[in-house]
Amino acid sequence: MIDLEIIRDARKRISSHILSTPLVHSPSLSHVCGTTVGLKLEHHQTTGSFKLRGATNAILQLTEADRARGVIAVSTGNHGRALSYAARAVGSRATICMSRLVPENKVSEIRHLGADVRIIGGSQDEAQQEVDRLVANGLVMVPPFDHPDIVAGQGTIGLEIVEAVPNVATVIVGLSGGGLAAGVAAAVKGMRPCAKVVGVTMERGAAMKASLDAGKPVQVEEFPSLADALGGGIGLDNKLTFPMCRALLDDVVLLTDSEIAAGIRHAYEQEREIVEGAGAVGIAALLARKVAGLRGPVVLVLSGRNIDIELHRRVINGVKNPLGEMV
Repeated sequence: MIDLEIIRDARKRISSHILSTPLVHSPSLSHVCGTTVGLKLEHHQTTGSFKLRGATNAILQLTEADRARGVIAVSTGNHGRALSYAARAVGSRATICMSRLVPENKVSEIRHLGADVRIIGGSQDEAQQEVDRLVANGLVMVPPFDHPDIVAGQGTIGLEIVEAVPNVATVIVGLSGGGLAAGVAAAVKGMRPCAKVVGVTMERGAAMKASLDAGKPVQVEEFPSLADALGGGIGLDNKLTFPMCRALLDDVVLLTDSEIAAGIRHAYEQEREIVEGAGAVGIAALLARKVAGLRGPVVLVLSGRNIDIELHRRVINGVKNPLGEMV
């Protein structure tokens, strides 16, 4: 388990390298829910997602020798961008392995940061095989979620939430490999044990939900989704985020792509925020009234903004199948 002390240490380490993002009141969602709702604007983070927190915390704890060897990771896009940025900042170089499901806009942004990009297979699990091969050849792996430095870095969001809303009752956060959800839950419950933390993910290919239901990590088939950043497996040898999510999450909510699209539209039309599908799942869960026993104050983590702008335009315009031939 990652505890409050470890997360506080991570905040001291990364504070000069990341943004402490705003937490703002949402009148529209407060009206929908009948209680106070706040938005943690983590999509305003440098590199456009929360991932920079964990990647920076991990990079800063590598030895000079390890930085010189270069770092490598599998990614659905946002971790790769964050790791590439953090590596470049300390004079290291990143190699990022991704599947064909990763949107091209995320791939190109990683290339612009000077990373060696490798597109491997049709799933994150297949891309991980290339990571394993290159680690055996000397590169240093910085995984996207199942690592104590990553979880602790993401957990700094939870510290900021409770400091901004000391009486927070419900925190809603996107759920994929579990780095964000586990870190935020550890911080929030460490400071406010009575608070409820809810993970939200897409209906098809939800690896952590399937694993929690099975009582152990399992593999799932990956599908294209508006919440592409939530895709991928959790690893059959998952050592940290699975047990933490099992112990700390109070519920997991599943969403259809139509519900996620509604969340993206609401963010744009009512909150004046551009968010990607994974960043909109908290809004979507509230709009779909899928959070059972909702108590306020509520805080949603808007986790990322790195959506292809043409895809965003199709969603906002109400295109019935915005993913087109991908679906």
